[in-house]
Amino acid sequence: MLDYRQVEAFAAVVEEGGFEKAAKRLHLTQSAVSQRVKLLEENTGRILLVRTSPPRPTDSGQAVLRHYRQVLRLEDDLSCGIGERRGPFTSLPVAVNADSIATWFHPAVRTFMQTRPVLLDLRVEDQDKTHTLLRDGDVLGCVSSRAEPFQGCRVSYLGTMRYRLVGAPEYRDRWFPDGPSFESANMAPVLIFNRHDTLHEQLFARAFKTQPTPPAAYAPSASKFPEFIAAGTVSGMIPDEQSRPLLASGVLVDLLPTVTVDVALHWHCWNIDSPLLEDFGRELLAGARREMEGIPGPQMGS
Repeated sequence: MLDYRQVEAFAAVVEEGGFEKAAKRLHLTQSAVSQRVKLLEENTGRILLVRTSPPRPTDSGQAVLRHYRQVLRLEDDLSCGIGERRGPFTSLPVAVNADSIATWFHPAVRTFMQTRPVLLDLRVEDQDKTHTLLRDGDVLGCVSSRAEPFQGCRVSYLGTMRYRLVGAPEYRDRWFPDGPSFESANMAPVLIFNRHDTLHEQLFARAFKTQPTPPAAYAPSASKFPEFIAAGTVSGMIPDEQSRPLLASGVLVDLLPTVTVDVALHWHCWNIDSPLLEDFGRELLAGARREMEGIPGPQMGS
């Protein structure tokens, strides 16, 4: 049987990134937090925490975190059911990719957030990386490009974001005066979100069959991406939800109008009996399908 005071201390150390901050959050001394984590490791017979800076959970520690967060979610639901909520709000940790946050995510969940005593704890990661936060127990649900469910989780198709390579008219005139080609794409600077972002590689592979390696700039800000591109020095991959008004106004132009990259997004969450998590997922699905492009995609079950 786990001692949940010890588990709470362990979780606080991981979430706060250190023993000192965890102690402040729990209103304990740093020594008391350290002692509780040590006792938890002794009781489980496992090393749960790698004492780096910041501390990080081991595989066994991630399993404890997953269990703890699922128990917290169920306890919050029980408290609501018997009228004994532990506080005015409940926290819901969710992982979402940056482009979704910059476009459809907030409109999709706005009504839910306005009508429920819930505060979102959003973790931002690439759409092909968010599911690792769910697998590791950092969040209860995630928006991901992964279609296959994890063991103990359920998954549903949300919608599809369609990306285009866009640039300012002066960028097109400078780098693609005779239209795009492998040679010109190999020299024209492109803006990339981060080192994990491969959308431009997927588009170029479809357009030219052979992969160009253009000079790259990096800007990990989905909201500022169109602004950097509109300055005329780089091109970049932007979802239609962002590019549509800029293309219509002529601020940007579609550099490869016959080629796009579609990213199908899915909602993954732990398969636990939580009315709040189920309600959030239901509202998210309805809102996402309302806000995103009506591009058909696979309907995934549990």
